[in-house]
Amino acid sequence: MGRKRRTLAIGFAAFATVVFVCLGVWQLQRREWKLDLIARVDARLAAAPVAAPGPDGWAGITADGDAYRRVTATGTYETGHDTLVQAVTELGPGSWVLTPLATAEGFTVLVNRGFAPPDRRTPADIAPPEGPVTVTGLLRVTEPGGAFLRSNDPDAGRWYSRDTAAIATAGGLGAVAPYFIDADADAPGEVPVGGLTVVQFRNSHLVYALTWFALALTSIAITALGLRRERGPSEAGRSGTARSESGRGDTKRVAVGG
Repeated sequence: MGRKRRTLAIGFAAFATVVFVCLGVWQLQRREWKLDLIARVDARLAAAPVAAPGPDGWAGITADGDAYRRVTATGTYETGHDTLVQAVTELGPGSWVLTPLATAEGFTVLVNRGFAPPDRRTPADIAPPEGPVTVTGLLRVTEPGGAFLRSNDPDAGRWYSRDTAAIATAGGLGAVAPYFIDADADAPGEVPVGGLTVVQFRNSHLVYALTWFALALTSIAITALGLRRERGPSEAGRSGTARSESGRGDTKRVAVGG
């Protein structure tokens, strides 16, 4: 291997190693963030419910700071404004039923009342209870746009995510909270079926970090092995040449001495 090629190989290996190490460190940082998030969410799930945030607190609501906080709201459901959002749950495929709740505090919040299977989602099946109700559940931040490779189509009534602003606009609801409430389970056997929220976070960052660090070590090892193999024959050739020249010199000296 020429000096230029060898220099390029070493430079590429050094660059790749730095990249792999940086990615590994980044995954460790992501792991710390994820562990902190899990701890905060677990604390929210264990805490007593608080009043659902009103308009004064909407601007400060974030997924990191508020998602899965237990909240409660009292009000009256607005009948005839149910929205069905595609869902896949432990009960199979079907729809989430979102219904606006006009709260006693004067604002409207969408409530995910639960899951309805395909054969039980007619207006009669999913009609909300009449009169004042108190809803307890988990605060969930709005899900704008749609799902992976599927955009919400309000005109056709096809919803793949719980986009509170878009649902409010399509239903003529006016301003609604930038979050919805996943209602707790109500009476067993009733539709919609509440309490199906799955709170689970993937945390494979340590595995990813170890993978990047292993790649960094591998890039160093492969490059070192390649340089060693290239250097070996060249050094052996030079050594053989030296021995040959030394032998010829000795022969001449013997001839002269004779």
